[in-house]
Amino acid sequence: MRVLVVGGAGYIGSHTARILRSRGHEVLVYDNLSTGHAFLADGFELIQADFADLTRLTPALARVDAVMHFAANADAGESVRNPRKYFESNVRAALTFLNALIDSKIKHFVFSSTCAVYGTPSKVPITEDLPREPINPYGSSKACFEYALQAYDQAYGLRFASLRYFNAAGADESGEIGELHIPENHLIPAALEAVAGLRPELQVFGDDYPTPDGTCIRDYIHVNDLGEAHALALEYLANQGSSIFLNLGTGRGSSVKEILDTVEKVSGPVPKRIVARRPGDPPMLVADPAKAEKVLKWKAKRSLEECVATAWKWMQRAQSLRGAQKQS
Repeated sequence: MRVLVVGGAGYIGSHTARILRSRGHEVLVYDNLSTGHAFLADGFELIQADFADLTRLTPALARVDAVMHFAANADAGESVRNPRKYFESNVRAALTFLNALIDSKIKHFVFSSTCAVYGTPSKVPITEDLPREPINPYGSSKACFEYALQAYDQAYGLRFASLRYFNAAGADESGEIGELHIPENHLIPAALEAVAGLRPELQVFGDDYPTPDGTCIRDYIHVNDLGEAHALALEYLANQGSSIFLNLGTGRGSSVKEILDTVEKVSGPVPKRIVARRPGDPPMLVADPAKAEKVLKWKAKRSLEECVATAWKWMQRAQSLRGAQKQS
């Protein structure tokens, strides 16, 4: 199958592109490189353009059978401070993009959604039948797009898989690609930056949550496990599967303290400081992945320690790449 991977030079998109290729699919990467990096798409044809730029998007859509959409603003804390940015990109521009898919007769679409659509869930682990009650603009923007997908499925026959994943972590085992956000706001790479001296300390946002050790609990899933689920979701749709919402997680929660204990086991002491909670952070988000396991025959295989170890391997390579660039 010919697949357009929008946001394919970003973190999760680049890993998924490689997995798609390994499964025999032809991949075309589309990314404006605002947060992505061209070298993460090495080995693929890369179209550098905004996903709402119809002059570039429409001819790209004519070349493919299916689309995966990873391009979005995705920082919950920033969305509270700047909601305009999130509704502009994740809703307004995304609807322009979605309309282009319909006009191009694309029938199979895999969407990068989020557990943030649930807000503070009424029960944990979280199942897909819980209501969408987001508590930050990021989650609200993703929920808006999900509602649009449901309407477009009914009206235009667009079959979709909306994959609500939890906390992506880790890097490809090869060490060739990994997470590279500037600035880095995700817990594991931020902690590793503190270990490596790339930041003075890690800020821990709150230690007074209603959890066993007072820190937030999240479900951390390795990025290659996520990528494999995306490929399986595409193949499910291609085999006449109906539109579906799926949680992607391990079903196991880890607190911030437990994450830092694992980071220290792998890489060394983490300089850290407790600061105030961030607005829009629920105490606990853990997936019930049973539906994805049943429908896709998929299960997260990699451990939390593998998430940290592969991220550490990648960070060390990324540092050497930066050093080489400065010398050249």
